[in-house]
Amino acid sequence: MLEHITRTTQLTVLPKDDATYSELATTITITDDAAGEFVVVEQSNDDYGKIVINHEEWPKLRAAINRMIKECR
Repeated sequence: MLEHITRTTQLTVLPKDDATYSELATTITITDDAAGEFVVVEQSNDDYGKIVINHEEWPKLRAAINRMIKECR
């Protein structure tokens, strides 16, 4: 019988009372384009290609990015 597991491949860091679609939400995702896994950090704001990080959110973002890097296979 094939064994199944549950794996976290995306985290979202955002202000406590904001929705996940908030401009202040940052997603950290494990991705694999067939050359090995890597982490993608994204924000959905008007300045595509830029990530805006303030000093208050940095500890949470750093922790989430570190967690996803450790999860890469």
